[in-house]
Amino acid sequence: MSSLNASFSRNISFVRPEYFFIIGFSGEPYSNYYYIFLFFTYFLTMIGNSIVLLIIAFERSLHSPKYIGVFNLALADIGETNALIPNMMKTFLFDSQYISYNACLANMFFVFLFSSMQSFTLVVLAYDRFIAICLPLRYHTIVNNTSMVLVFSAIWAFNTTIVALMVSFITRLSFCESNRIQSYFCDHGPVYRLACNDISINKIMAFLITSLYLIAPLLLIMLSYMGILLALIRITTWEGRLKALKTCVSHLLLVGTFFLPLFCTYLLQLLLSLTPNARVISTSLAYAIPPTLNPIIYVLNTAEIKDIFRKVLKNRSVPTVSISK
Repeated sequence: MSSLNASFSRNISFVRPEYFFIIGFSGEPYSNYYYIFLFFTYFLTMIGNSIVLLIIAFERSLHSPKYIGVFNLALADIGETNALIPNMMKTFLFDSQYISYNACLANMFFVFLFSSMQSFTLVVLAYDRFIAICLPLRYHTIVNNTSMVLVFSAIWAFNTTIVALMVSFITRLSFCESNRIQSYFCDHGPVYRLACNDISINKIMAFLITSLYLIAPLLLIMLSYMGILLALIRITTWEGRLKALKTCVSHLLLVGTFFLPLFCTYLLQLLLSLTPNARVISTSLAYAIPPTLNPIIYVLNTAEIKDIFRKVLKNRSVPTVSISK
């Protein structure tokens, strides 16, 4: 009975605020202009990625393993952007900086879920390029539509489980001192650091998330491109090497736009100890800009999609001739 009372006492000791207060920018008189800029990136992201989704969905020639990955990336871009920017508009442009406890956890879950999907999708696309260049004769055996659907289904299930576990550990925390989040959304680190009880498991989860979705994917991508470079060396002609390398340009640009801003933000934070406002700007740009650029990169650097646009424009430019009797 005493153990039951002790357990009950531990349960009622959790202090969960009804609301959190998201600080965002502090002391910046022109911050509204920045939020308006982010709204335009949201508008471009939604249009660009929706076009990519529709093209892949309705163009049968794009129903291939590579474009299943591109479709998944566009879907993750839309999800992350919707989880971040509309909430920012509501929070800061309309002075609604309070967010309920449950809504905060939901916001955290969806931002990290879709961000993790972006990271893992880039790894799968790197694997696709690795097999295509290093094992071209076995490509259609190893990489096909069925295997890609299974891989992405497993990734969605795995990421959902890991991110849900990370968020669930927030519910074990007591917030008995402050409910002011020093960020522009319900970011995991700024939230768990507000707690006044043991946060060791949350620190472990933060390290796991960073390692699993930032460091490990970049290392895997680098390893895949080391293999690709070794395969290119074995190609005897420069024309063959350039032709093979050209198929990787779009993916390399996607990797650069996703990982470089995030790594630069982490390095600046470690080396220079960024001010809260500088951290808000750097991290929000790191999250907002890649989904905006991804569809542009694929439209401009992918021959198949450019050919589809040319056909559509050519069909519209050809006048219809009516034959009178």
